[in-house]
Amino acid sequence: MPKRSRLGRPSGVVSATFLAPAIALLGLFLLYPLISSFRLSTLDWNGLGATERFIGAQNWIHLSRDPAFFKAVRNNLILAVFSVLIQMPIALTLAVMLDKAGRGSRTLKILYFLPLLMSSVAIGVVFKNVYDPNFGPLNAALNALGLGNLAQDWLGDGRFALAATLAVICWQNIPFYMILFMAGLSSLSPELREAARLDGASAWRVFWHIELPHLQGTLRTGVLLAVIGSLRYFDLIFVMTGGGPDGASELMATYMYCTVFSSFQLGYGSTIASAMFLIVLVVASVTLTMTRRFETEI
Repeated sequence: MPKRSRLGRPSGVVSATFLAPAIALLGLFLLYPLISSFRLSTLDWNGLGATERFIGAQNWIHLSRDPAFFKAVRNNLILAVFSVLIQMPIALTLAVMLDKAGRGSRTLKILYFLPLLMSSVAIGVVFKNVYDPNFGPLNAALNALGLGNLAQDWLGDGRFALAATLAVICWQNIPFYMILFMAGLSSLSPELREAARLDGASAWRVFWHIELPHLQGTLRTGVLLAVIGSLRYFDLIFVMTGGGPDGASELMATYMYCTVFSSFQLGYGSTIASAMFLIVLVVASVTLTMTRRFETEI
């Protein structure tokens, strides 16, 4: 039997023993790469040879004057804001509708959840063909409907590239937040809704005064996940546009990847990665504070 404290709980030694493997894994796969990234940001190194040259804060100074990086940060912030504004309302609406539909919604739940089960790379390839200006079905449908003037080179035109990829990102990730909200609604006591209906409350009042306040914590979690995910996004953008054209859809992650693996600037790429970590940390903290304040006001 493990040694127990006076309160009947395992002693600190026993707790530390069980926590040690998890702490070791976190240190190995989280803390060590983070420290290494900051260390590499002080070097001028291509990542291939042994000619590492310490240059101090020069990479950071260059980053502070790099317009391509700030354009990528702007695109990430746009992606984060519109991901929240588009995904949260649609996901919440679908969750409420499916929750009220009962057992008859099983087929719809499966259909709505399918995009989340697909590979991001596969989705990127499919929609890259959908957006093709010459043979894509999107422009073909617009021409068939007599709206040929709306047909565009969706991924090749800097005015539309980020919006086109944003639409695909939202389509893929809305099912995740829908399931998140449905889980939150399933924990709501049916008696509360029934009592409200017996008092003559409309469906809108039940949602606004009972269901939405109950989902405050779930909403905060969803917003935080959407913001953090948008600031770290990479795969679908990389497959569809590669950050182009002319950086119109460039994100911090794609810029970092190209800097390291195309330009072979490991030191500067590590600086971008370190700055990306700091930006995500700050934005996530601000988002958490704002959503917590909004939660207390509801």
